Amino acid sequence: MRYVISRKRKGLQKRRPCSDDNAAWAVTLTLRCKTAHPVTQRILKGVKLKIISKDFRVPAGKKVDLRQWPTEVEPFFKSKEEYKTLLATHVEGLSSLQELHYASGRYAVLLIFQGIDSAGKDGAIRHVMSGVNPQGCEVYSFKQPSAEELKHDFLWRTTCRLPERGRIGIFNRSYYEEVLIARVHPEILDTQNLPKPVRDEKHFWSNRYRSIVELEAHLHRNGTKIIKIFLHLSKKEQKTRFIARIDEPEKNWKFSLADIHERTFWKRYMRAFADCLAATSTRHSPWYAVPADDKENARLIVSQIVMDALNDLKMAFPKTTAKRLRELELIRRKLKK
Repeated sequence: MRYVISRKRKGLQKRRPCSDDNAAWAVTLTLRCKTAHPVTQRILKGVKLKIISKDFRVPAGKKVDLRQWPTEVEPFFKSKEEYKTLLATHVEGLSSLQELHYASGRYAVLLIFQGIDSAGKDGAIRHVMSGVNPQGCEVYSFKQPSAEELKHDFLWRTTCRLPERGRIGIFNRSYYEEVLIARVHPEILDTQNLPKPVRDEKHFWSNRYRSIVELEAHLHRNGTKIIKIFLHLSKKEQKTRFIARIDEPEKNWKFSLADIHERTFWKRYMRAFADCLAATSTRHSPWYAVPADDKENARLIVSQIVMDALNDLKMAFPKTTAKRLRELELIRRKLKK
């Protein structure tokens, strides 16, 4: 048996058991390790696992109603210490996988984080990727477009920051802002100087979705693995976090009146996110809707999703050729002189 997320809408969401063809490897990390790369098998062996990435994947081509998707599930840990141990294990696993990814140099990996204000994007990136070598990873946070960026199409500024093979790129917000905040506040489009026929196009938003899907399909065909994380936060939990930003002096800088103003558009944002997930979650570049009311739980889920995605790449360290072995032996002899 494996576990999927219950779609109950009220209270803490429980995972309910269901049958699955892959159940043999889904119950514990020990079993799951048998399908992982040997590098991570050594790290993850014997650690119990309940997180199944597929449970959080948004199905391709299906309508999404975020009211039916939980913002909180039962914790995957029983204590703070167990959480720290699990996260440390995941971080170590990701560190080893990144080393393998960098050495193999065959794929590029792009992580995209989206979510409403205070959903925990910064914290997830900081904690989950804490063990990753910064020489092989870049993080970009896309804020309001600059004057130069507004002179180009809406995909240009992020395309310039795509990772190269062997590296991991992280987008804290991304080109998806152009079908999220721009949809909630269409007046933003006035600053983009779009041709009138384009702006008035009946299928304007569906065309933008299509542009995104086609870009991601192109990247997939050329060796970029895209992992898209939507941190699904409840309005109630956002309120709690906003109050904490007021009460805790070290968080005051994070808060502004504009954040409160944006809460009045909550339903519009949820519709925009739902439409976006439904239109752009594909088989090769799926969205993962991660319950975000519990930050620690969300970080464990995110780290598991990233580890699974990297394992799926079937990477290997470059093989040493006979010529290279002879060269290394020659170097050894010279060093011994």
